[in-house]
Amino acid sequence: MIISRVFFCTLVAGLLAYALNAAAISKNGFDLSNATIPAQSILSGGPPRDGIPALTDPAFRPTDDVQPWPDDHLLIRLRVNGTNYGFPRGIMNWHEIVNFTDGGQSILLTYCPLCGTGMAFNRKVDGRTLSFGVSGLLHNSDLLMYDRETESLWSQIPGRAVSGPMAGEALERLPTDYVSWAQWRSRYPDGQVLTRQTGHRRDYSQSPYGNYETSRTVYFPTSAESRQYHPKTWVVGLTHNGESRVWPFPELAEGPKEIRDKVGGMTVRIVFDAETPSAQVIGPDGEPLPATQAYWFAWYAFHPETTIHTHDSGNPE
Repeated sequence: MIISRVFFCTLVAGLLAYALNAAAISKNGFDLSNATIPAQSILSGGPPRDGIPALTDPAFRPTDDVQPWPDDHLLIRLRVNGTNYGFPRGIMNWHEIVNFTDGGQSILLTYCPLCGTGMAFNRKVDGRTLSFGVSGLLHNSDLLMYDRETESLWSQIPGRAVSGPMAGEALERLPTDYVSWAQWRSRYPDGQVLTRQTGHRRDYSQSPYGNYETSRTVYFPTSAESRQYHPKTWVVGLTHNGESRVWPFPELAEGPKEIRDKVGGMTVRIVFDAETPSAQVIGPDGEPLPATQAYWFAWYAFHPETTIHTHDSGNPE
């Protein structure tokens, strides 16, 4: 009888340990057994897989043909094959991911409301075109997307797969920047704008995140923290040759609209627009580089080793 009880207790303990281990390596139905980041740092954002519906081949319309937005409303701008595409944040707050094509090029436009990051990628990896959805999971408070072909999880800010068959693979970045609706109408009248006709019933005039953008609140833990700036301070950052550098907007606001700097041995120009606010990082060839505009806390969480531009840094030759 005693042996039976010992056996029973051992069996129950083993089953419990197995269940806990299985739960630790699987979240929202995604296998995390080969995760390149600690599995315990992958957290549920609340919605289930596809609870935030990604858009695939949505409708775009010329600027004059879409319902207007408030003049200060921000759009993520992406230029592809000579066409400027605008993605209003009011829509992206509710969908986060857009899969579309232009001239045979497969594009992924992503937005993480928690990090303020609007980033674009080429959806083709090793000759294979992927389509992406919202996993409902986060790492460092940032969007984890997944590809429907292999169910690998991809971290938005690094642009790299962190679990599944594609773990370790990277997506090719495409440059983006932010513009206000007033600037868009003036600068890109021939551009194409993502419309509210998404096939989903959402109030795109309202943000589900309230005053999150201006508060000090960060909903989810991050692997690194810095109090050097307000968590939601806008910054633009770039990684090159293994070196990361960030340009906080309050520092840029203290200097000229355009400065020169260096990152990873490369000389770049940072063009700052205080009105939007936004900033572009321009490479030696005069073309925009795929820099990351984000909230300070988000950039630092992924780049704790970053060097920081200050307004008294000067212009390197």
